[in-house]
Amino acid sequence: MKIGMILDDQFPPDPRVVNEAVSLIKEGHEIFLFCLDLDGTKLPKEDLHSGINIRRYKCGKFVYKLSALAYTLPIYHLLLKAKIKDFLEKNNIQIIHIHDMKVARSVFWLNRDKKLRIVLDLHENRPEIMKYYSHVKSLMGRILIHPKLWKKYEYKYIRMADYVIVVTNSAKKYYQKEVGISENKIKVVPNTIRKVFYTEYSISQRIEERYKNDFVILYLGETGLRRGTLDLIRSIPLLINHIPNIKLVIVGKSKDDFILKKETKKLNIQQYVDLTGWQPFKLFQSYISSSKIGCSPLHKNIHHDTTYANKIFQYSSLALPIIVSDSTAQKEIVEELKNGLVHKEKDPKSIAEAIKKIYNNQELYNKMSANSVRGIREKYNWEQTSKELKSIYKKSN
Repeated sequence: MKIGMILDDQFPPDPRVVNEAVSLIKEGHEIFLFCLDLDGTKLPKEDLHSGINIRRYKCGKFVYKLSALAYTLPIYHLLLKAKIKDFLEKNNIQIIHIHDMKVARSVFWLNRDKKLRIVLDLHENRPEIMKYYSHVKSLMGRILIHPKLWKKYEYKYIRMADYVIVVTNSAKKYYQKEVGISENKIKVVPNTIRKVFYTEYSISQRIEERYKNDFVILYLGETGLRRGTLDLIRSIPLLINHIPNIKLVIVGKSKDDFILKKETKKLNIQQYVDLTGWQPFKLFQSYISSSKIGCSPLHKNIHHDTTYANKIFQYSSLALPIIVSDSTAQKEIVEELKNGLVHKEKDPKSIAEAIKKIYNNQELYNKMSANSVRGIREKYNWEQTSKELKSIYKKSN
């Protein structure tokens, strides 16, 4: 079957797109990917990446910025419509797989005539998370960008799609309740990791040497305040006397980094905190292997409660006990696998207490570490969690 994946962004990279496409290629399908060339790169219009037939279409950065107004004004969708039409016809696409809702209206407009089956793959709860974007919260953003309108169209296209993919069971329950769709129509395909992440990697001796004498508390990923990074930093003064060699290592970046640096200096804990900035993905295993506990202190909101942070699977795959906030989806994972502890969101004292409990009890640490490994090896790896994705296309054949 010729599957046309629609991604209105540059490619590569996008790990979820690659994982899904490669899994379907192994099932015997042909994958064609519509993506954008936003800055006139030297990448070819037609390319092959991991078996994926890539088709790049030029799209100026100004046009792409109009995507912020995609459901306020139809300009962005009208401009992409002709490009997607060309892609579908030239590649004889038999079924359409839309990656996230930003581009969805263009595809559903085209499908009035084509009447192809559509899979709507919701990588996140876009109408909810966009409420926290700085450009949406700005004065002009509040005037021009309306998350409620995005939600209206999201629900509309969920109803119109043949299948909907979400990333957690919590998201499935949320949309079943909100939209009233059949359980059989919505499939859960989490952003878990492929086995190669924990079986084929090398360790950086530089990183290993740097932290060899430290009890490292690790945070990997985007460092925005809504992800609880400031709460982590504020927990460190509560731990220094109890764990003299503690080191909080935050690997990632965001526009909020200046706030994290300012707070670290204010609390006079610079020697206990490393803000490394963003690091190459190939070094993630080195940071994890040099750490004792992995953290995901997300603040609760509808988006965070219905998605997984990839980091919890990355930590667990290399045997770290994990500490997570009581944001619903990740709390359920820890309670299921018994591979860590749950703390109250936005509560540095609760974070510190969880870290102390694991630090003080080696038997508990070892048990959680083993449960992390078992949980990933037996269930939460891509080879297992992609089965729902494959089932959609078996039914569609």
